[in-house]
Amino acid sequence: MSYTVSAIIVNYNAGPLLRACVDSLLACPLAIEIIVVDNASHDGSLDGLPDSPHIRVIRNPANVGFAAACNIGIGASSAPFLLFLNPDCVVQPGAVSILLAALQSADRVGMVGGLLLNEDGTEQGGARRAVPTPWRSFVRAFGLHRFAHRWPKLFYDFHLHKQPLPEGPIEVEAISGACMLVKRAAVEDVGLWDEGYFLHCEDLDWCMRFRQKGWQILFVPDARIVHALGACSRSRRVFVEWHKHKGMVRFYRKFFRHQYPGALMWLVTLGVWLRFGLAAVYLTARRWLARLGRVRG
Repeated sequence: MSYTVSAIIVNYNAGPLLRACVDSLLACPLAIEIIVVDNASHDGSLDGLPDSPHIRVIRNPANVGFAAACNIGIGASSAPFLLFLNPDCVVQPGAVSILLAALQSADRVGMVGGLLLNEDGTEQGGARRAVPTPWRSFVRAFGLHRFAHRWPKLFYDFHLHKQPLPEGPIEVEAISGACMLVKRAAVEDVGLWDEGYFLHCEDLDWCMRFRQKGWQILFVPDARIVHALGACSRSRRVFVEWHKHKGMVRFYRKFFRHQYPGALMWLVTLGVWLRFGLAAVYLTARRWLARLGRVRG
């Protein structure tokens, strides 16, 4: 069968969320092949998948990371358009068709993403954003973005979801890896996901490389996707934070080390790991307090 879209879902212990994600894709009117790349899940989430000729499951013997699993999915895919979708996402009716129309609206549009919604219907951060350069991250970390209304160029906030929702597709610097629809031709030009990232920041890396090659990235507000953010990582939050901060250090060094003095990059790296240390202490303390509360209860 000839497919229009290959949907690539990287699964790791997503539980029943995976089934809901797959069902939402099966309900789409487009010809979609669904490729589930499983990173050695042990929760039985694959057992809940429906029996369909449009679903293919690839079982990795170990957790190879998100980027590597995406590349495995690309290698197994056949369609001219590739949809990367997190297993904790549910695409709303018509969303994939709307994304596809935006992707085909111009030759140099290489990647599009939709509006990510929390389960309460509010807009989620990350679906439309500017690249978090070291300076922008500094501004965000120290709350200086509050002065953006007075000095917008100096204290620009890379979180764009607090701006009014645009009426139609707009070009942005980056979208979220939770939902990306890309042209295969663009992937062949830009290259695969960078497997040097295990989890987090690989989507920012890909967006940077798309734009470096002259491909446009669009945010499409009419394509709505409900995203249960963090649902798949609640049991390993320190692990996730470790890889998030490690990925950010890799991202900074890869794209910005020639733009910032060495001493400043060293301070940026130190700040990233200091932030991780604080996050790890907070998450660990909260986990132990929760356990203590259960014991006393």
